[in-house]
Amino acid sequence: TGALYVGGVDRLYQLTSDLRVTAHVSTGPQLDSPDCLPPIVAKDCPSATRTHNYNKLLLLEEVGPEGNGAESGSLIVCGTLFQGICEKRSLSNITNLLYRPTNPVDTQYVAANDPRISTVAVIISPEGAGMRLMLVGRGYTKGPGDIPPITTRRLSPVIPPRRMFSQEEELGKLVVGSYSEYNNHFVKAFVHGKHVYFLFSRRDMWHRKEYRTYVSRLCISDRSFYSYVEVPLFCEGGYNLAQGAWLGNHTGRPALFVVMSAGQASTPVATSRSALCVYGMEQLDGMLRRAQEVCYTEAGRGSSGQEEAYIEYQVSSKCYKLPKASLVDYPCGGEHTPNPIASTVPVKATPTFTCTTHLSAVATATEAGLTIAFLGDRQGTLHKVLVHENSSGHRYSSVPVHPNSPVSADLLLDQTQEHVYVLTHNRLSKVSVSSCEQRTDCGSCLSMSDPYCGWCVLQGRCTRKHQCERHLQPNHWLWSFGAADHCVRVERLQPANQSRDTQTKVTLSVLELPSLMSSESLSCEFGQLAPSPAHITGNTVTCQSPEPHLLEATPPGTDHMILPVAVKFGNVTITTGNMTFYDCGAVSHLNRTSQCLSCVSSVWGCNWCPLDQLCSHSSNCPHHHTILNHRDSEGPSSCPLVYALQSPALVPMGLSTTVVLLGKNLDIYTDKADYMCVVEVKGVQFNLSASVQKTDDHTHTFTCSPHQFEVSELQYSAAVYLRRGQRRIDASPGLTLQLYDCSAGQSDCSQCRAVPPEYGCVWCPGSPTPSCVFNQSCSSAASDTCPPPHITQIVPVTGPLEGGVLITITGSNLGMKFEDVEGGVSVAGVDCVAKAEGYHISTRVVCELQPSEKPKRGPVLIRVGPSASGRSTQEFTYQDPQLLGLVPDKGPISGGTRLTIRGRQLLTGQASDLQAFVGQQPCFIVEEVTDSQLVCQTGTSNRTGGASVSVFFGKAERMVPNGAFKYMDDPVVTRVEPGESYQAGGRMLLVEGSNLDVVQRPLVVVWVEPETQREVRRKRRRQVSELCVPESATQMSCPTPKVSPQFKVKGLWFQLDNVRDKKSKSFVYYPNPELYPLNRDAPDTPYRFKPGGVIAVEGQHLTRAMSREEVRARLGDQECEVKTLDDTHLYCEPPEAQPNSLDHNDLPTLKVLMGNLEVDLGLVQYDSDSPLPPVPLAAQIGLGAGAAVIILSVLVVILMYRRKSKQALRDYKKVLLQLETLEINVGDQCRKEFTDLMTEMMDLSSDVGGPGVPLLDYKTYAERVFFPGQQGAPLSRQLDLPESRRTTVEQGLQQLNNLLNNRLFLTRFIHTLEAQQGFSQRDRGYVASLLTMALHDKLEYFTEVMKSLLQDLVQQYVAKNPKLMLRRTETVVEKMLTNWMSICLYSFLKDVAGEPLYMLYRAIKYQVDKGPVDSVTGKAKRTLNDSHLLREDIEYSAMTLTVLVKNGVEVQHCPVKVLDLDTITQVKDKILDQVYKGAPFSQRPAADSLDLEWRSGQAGHLTLSDDDVTAVVQGRWKRINTLQHYKVPDGATVALIPRCSAGNGVNQVFQTGEKTPMLEGEEEEGLRLWHLVKSSEDPEIPKHRKSSMRERERAKAIPEIYLTRLLSMKGTLQKFVDDVFVAILSTKRPPPIAVRFFFDFLDDMAEKHGIDDPETVHIWKTNSLPLRFWVNILKNPQFVLDVQVTDSIDAVLSVIAQTFIDSCTTSEHKVGRDSPVNKLLYAREIPRYKQLVERYYSDIHSAASGCYQEMNSTLTELSGSFASEMNTLVALHELYKYINKYYDQVIMALEEDSSGQKMQLAYRLQQVAALVENKVTDL
Repeated sequence: TGALYVGGVDRLYQLTSDLRVTAHVSTGPQLDSPDCLPPIVAKDCPSATRTHNYNKLLLLEEVGPEGNGAESGSLIVCGTLFQGICEKRSLSNITNLLYRPTNPVDTQYVAANDPRISTVAVIISPEGAGMRLMLVGRGYTKGPGDIPPITTRRLSPVIPPRRMFSQEEELGKLVVGSYSEYNNHFVKAFVHGKHVYFLFSRRDMWHRKEYRTYVSRLCISDRSFYSYVEVPLFCEGGYNLAQGAWLGNHTGRPALFVVMSAGQASTPVATSRSALCVYGMEQLDGMLRRAQEVCYTEAGRGSSGQEEAYIEYQVSSKCYKLPKASLVDYPCGGEHTPNPIASTVPVKATPTFTCTTHLSAVATATEAGLTIAFLGDRQGTLHKVLVHENSSGHRYSSVPVHPNSPVSADLLLDQTQEHVYVLTHNRLSKVSVSSCEQRTDCGSCLSMSDPYCGWCVLQGRCTRKHQCERHLQPNHWLWSFGAADHCVRVERLQPANQSRDTQTKVTLSVLELPSLMSSESLSCEFGQLAPSPAHITGNTVTCQSPEPHLLEATPPGTDHMILPVAVKFGNVTITTGNMTFYDCGAVSHLNRTSQCLSCVSSVWGCNWCPLDQLCSHSSNCPHHHTILNHRDSEGPSSCPLVYALQSPALVPMGLSTTVVLLGKNLDIYTDKADYMCVVEVKGVQFNLSASVQKTDDHTHTFTCSPHQFEVSELQYSAAVYLRRGQRRIDASPGLTLQLYDCSAGQSDCSQCRAVPPEYGCVWCPGSPTPSCVFNQSCSSAASDTCPPPHITQIVPVTGPLEGGVLITITGSNLGMKFEDVEGGVSVAGVDCVAKAEGYHISTRVVCELQPSEKPKRGPVLIRVGPSASGRSTQEFTYQDPQLLGLVPDKGPISGGTRLTIRGRQLLTGQASDLQAFVGQQPCFIVEEVTDSQLVCQTGTSNRTGGASVSVFFGKAERMVPNGAFKYMDDPVVTRVEPGESYQAGGRMLLVEGSNLDVVQRPLVVVWVEPETQREVRRKRRRQVSELCVPESATQMSCPTPKVSPQFKVKGLWFQLDNVRDKKSKSFVYYPNPELYPLNRDAPDTPYRFKPGGVIAVEGQHLTRAMSREEVRARLGDQECEVKTLDDTHLYCEPPEAQPNSLDHNDLPTLKVLMGNLEVDLGLVQYDSDSPLPPVPLAAQIGLGAGAAVIILSVLVVILMYRRKSKQALRDYKKVLLQLETLEINVGDQCRKEFTDLMTEMMDLSSDVGGPGVPLLDYKTYAERVFFPGQQGAPLSRQLDLPESRRTTVEQGLQQLNNLLNNRLFLTRFIHTLEAQQGFSQRDRGYVASLLTMALHDKLEYFTEVMKSLLQDLVQQYVAKNPKLMLRRTETVVEKMLTNWMSICLYSFLKDVAGEPLYMLYRAIKYQVDKGPVDSVTGKAKRTLNDSHLLREDIEYSAMTLTVLVKNGVEVQHCPVKVLDLDTITQVKDKILDQVYKGAPFSQRPAADSLDLEWRSGQAGHLTLSDDDVTAVVQGRWKRINTLQHYKVPDGATVALIPRCSAGNGVNQVFQTGEKTPMLEGEEEEGLRLWHLVKSSEDPEIPKHRKSSMRERERAKAIPEIYLTRLLSMKGTLQKFVDDVFVAILSTKRPPPIAVRFFFDFLDDMAEKHGIDDPETVHIWKTNSLPLRFWVNILKNPQFVLDVQVTDSIDAVLSVIAQTFIDSCTTSEHKVGRDSPVNKLLYAREIPRYKQLVERYYSDIHSAASGCYQEMNSTLTELSGSFASEMNTLVALHELYKYINKYYDQVIMALEEDSSGQKMQLAYRLQQVAALVENKVTDL
């Protein structure tokens, strides 16, 4: 019918072929949940929400033979709702519902219930079966009950109890061992021949675990899937993931066209790199048959012995060696044949077409025997690709269909194969397979290179071949794709040129002219004129040119026009040529001065008729005299012509002149007309009568009547020609008269006499004034001589004694030529040599000044010939300029230094005569020169060193006396600190470098450009700069320039004279900080300050670009000393007495200055300490004495309270000051300690790079995290069962495992256990870890269950207090989350965080071991934990022991650093640390298995022990032996030897760090052990004095001496703590996928429950990752590393972990006197760490979400990697113990659940119980 059916989200549409909607149905949204079974009842399914219905299947079911004809067929529709159930609708009207299951059972769930999971299907009717079936392929989804990847569904007949769409026992399915592992992504299902094929991609579970594309095949008649076989498809170039497919034809044979993408690493995520690959169905079937044959008859191995086929899907079958004919006998398999079979050998193909955009769909068509592929991509474009016979291809067209909207894999061709239906995100488009009709001319049609298109010549259209009527005849249809085809074209046109006044036959030679029938004809069309009939002879077309009167006029200004000549078939133009029509009349009109000459010399072959004044194409003139065209006649032109002037061409003005002309070829004129001379002057014609005289040589002389011409110009060129009657005689080109006027421009005698003599100009002295006139016009006698010269100006008026400067003299009568003045110029009595190049006739003389012996002064004289001299009124001065000195005397060789040269008479000569030089290099004068000073800028020099400075005055040189200028090396900037500034600028940069003092004007320059794009266009980039102050050759200080907030900074550099230093590019400008008024609530109210305290200023971003030392605070006219500055606070200490105000206010104002930024924070008023005023006299009289006492008492109490509270506030504000002062004091000590530590750690780093970080293997790591502190954890146990029961119990446990894989059972089980009162918190954690073990091979499923339980948890806490969620581990799901994070982050620990954590551990251990550690109490001299600090001053000294280490036969000496106060066990531990450096702790011997032997001399061997008979006993205290006790000297030799197994107590030792290492017998004796301090002597506050106020105050006071030790330790370890925190919280590398995934989940939960408080989400994230996982790892590095953590190391790690916890909280971190010492230690770092945490959270939040697929891939990988490490059966057995304990409650919970009843969960659990412990059940 051509009807279209479209399935979308919540909609079905029925459309006509031209996309008109005829019906539509709404299919959603509806109440549903993927976790619940239909029908959905809200109270039974709390997770149900309004859910969209995504259409997954749309199939046409045609009526079979059993149909009654009432329905034309049905439409099968399946969506994601209600576990993917299907329905049938009428094809004629989809609103008519034919069938929908009302109460669907689990066998009727067809499509995937997740929109992201694919589903494909195909309808089959097996021969002779009398039934119609549907084969469905779908991906794995996490829903109740598991559905195999491929199932068979019943369509008809449906006879109860059979159900439509049901998956029945007798209908086949693809059985798989693990649904989640075989998560096939189906792309296409299709029928070909007698088989059904499925195309899908999945992970290759058998071999390399990479994702691949497969084709599987089934016989249509095979209902048991015996014939199932699959083969991988290989597309060269790494294209491994199929995106779309089409079964079509290629070279006449069936082929499968597949678009494939390259996967992203080892994930199923497709990249944009994609290709089209073509697989022949014959080749594909051959490979599938080969796999069957090898598996049937050769046990899966080919002739080479290589495995070619195997059994897939974890099914208990294998390839056999059946008889060779098995495949022939059983082509569709049988019960005895192995299945499902998979081939290891892929079907290979080379990409036909590759693309950088993500291809998503393919369809093919055949045109003219060629295969065309239509490819859709993710950008909404349809590409057309021609597939060649060799399967290569090329794209010839791309059509944008729906920009930026992905093309769906469903491409359809209409019935006529003329259109493609393209489905995008929200649009269905009908796209033509070709765009032939868009091309309107042959050239553009053929240039398309589209195999569909060609030019239909006689129809004049671009068409498909079959649309052109005579396409089979030659030259009728010209193929666009054929290289041999060209448009019909005119090769030659005769004649090409034709006079527009004649009509003639035109012949066109046409190539590729199509043949016509005898009754058909062509016509010619000239321009827009009516067509004329044409005659055809072969390839020649002849037609008549248009009649002259029909042609349109020749365009003005031209002598021809070009007309197209179209050859037409009816109204269709076949081809076109061009013909030129010329106009001889226009030729002569275009050249009026020589009409005859232009006519006979034209290219058109025109002839001249002189008697008719006519230019004609005809060779016959009306009056018979013709002058032929030059091309037709030989010899000189015979045109009548005036060819020359006989009289002079120069004609003076104001004088009557006769002009005489010469002419030839004039005899042809026989009429009596008169000749007339015509002269044109400035547009005016002067007609002069002419007399003629003929000579013998047939030339004519014409004498024109005299005429006086007037024109006020020196010279004018006037045209002259001859006319006979009305005829104009041609004149030679360039025939003109030169009219001139002597008086124009000749203002004096010399100029007049300088005019060339042929002009005849003379200086006439007559009245009224002398002037220059033509000689015949002068009434008096012309003057032979001129008046004396007259000088008006001389420049310059000074010059040097040496001369050499040019003097310019201006005036009049300064000679007629240069020779007149040569040798006649003197300046101040000295000859001046005139220069020819500067001489202007009569008006200017330039001469070069000659030297003078002494300074003098005088006029300029000029003598011209014999006349008297001219004298200037100005006087010229010879002077001697002097240079006195210069500043500065050095500068960079790149130049740019401004030199100031001082002197006298520096204005000598002209400014242009002055030149300055430094050595040979010019110094450019930059300012106006004064008589005493000249400023010039040095240029670049090629060498350093001294150079003389000289100034040239013309050629006179003067040197600066004793003033050599020194060129220095260019300045270089090496370091700029700091690297940031606020926009207000003014921050001092300390610039370090070399030669900075040679710079005269150093600038710091910032290059800025406008922030907005509009301003960028309007304004160009700008620079702002500030002047720097050099302080020495190596240092200068520069204030940062101010930058407007509307601009952004593009770079910073230093302009050092001519040197531009761009080394400091990474300079950052930050917005100005915010400083809040002291009284934020009432800014105008003065701030009350109590003297002796500090003023706290609050703000934001205070330290982003400013340090404490740079900030100044002023209170009135005095400084307020800044004590502390952090990002949000500034503390300053004002003077004791209130300062004076600087303005009209009575109170001083606090101003904070940060560079140029000055912020007024309000008035400050000091509180006076004067006592309260006495009670007024009137009140004393009115009140009794008792009342007065009470009031006074109350007032005193209030006053004391106020003073105390203010004192507390001041104390709080001073805490940071004290801390900072302390840190500064211990700074030097820290630096020394840090240097020592770094030296040690460098050695350690090389060790770490060698053996590597001693990371625990995964099993040990998991055991320590899952079951912390438990001995004999399930991971290391085996199933302890009698052999007789083992098989049965294992079978039961396996069934329990299957039950756990049912989400409904698992969630019910967990909720039931948690509801039991006896189920303790320890039990919850234990069960969660057991579940983690049991489901470790299905982490995707484990994750989904965890998310589901967490959603329930969120629901609970949202109702109560959401901020408390995940705070502790009180539920099973919270421990599951801990384990999940641990699993997912193991690789991150291994690759990223492990090394910095190990380095921190080693740094702590090294630092702790450097000082004494009490082996009894665990207290240490060097620690971060004040409760573990050894406060006593104990004297000790470091020593080095030489330890003998046996290495094979050789004995090596190893130096080990110890302390003289170390116990023997401590010494042994340090020796083992050194000897086994870098080795895991578990691989080295225990200290108590070895004895320490001191060797002295030959036989002196003494075994040292912590306790022996020599131990010192004092009263009830026994001291543990130390090296000092044994008097072991520095450098002593010792050895560790294996301990003898003696049973006495002498050699008993204990591990370092044990709290009470009592030895047997000593308790009875009442002896107590001590090492460095006796434990009862710890300084404690006695109980009886705890109420003492003074004691409590003393306990609160910061113990500075101890805090100094802690600060020293903290400063030394700071780098390593930073490294660990940055490794954990940095987003420079992508955060672990698990973190991104889980944070995304938490954001979704917050959004879902309407939680918009960012603090709540921050707390959730903190509780789920930093506090749940990282703090645990930081406190217990032994969970990850194979190391020993002693009490003293643990105490340090606890402080660091607490700091990490504080950094993750959102509350403001304030410290005071009562704060714990560990908070004080890191008070300054915690705000920085907080920013790190916040940036970590926000970066993850702002990164694109949608990591679901990537997370699943990671989980799949983790499941496979570590599942074998888990002892699953033991975990299941342990879990069963809990089932057994709460058996009745669990069974009851399952039976009460309606979905559980449907799945028979209680029954299945009873089966498990019967197997595991022979429990009597209700079975």
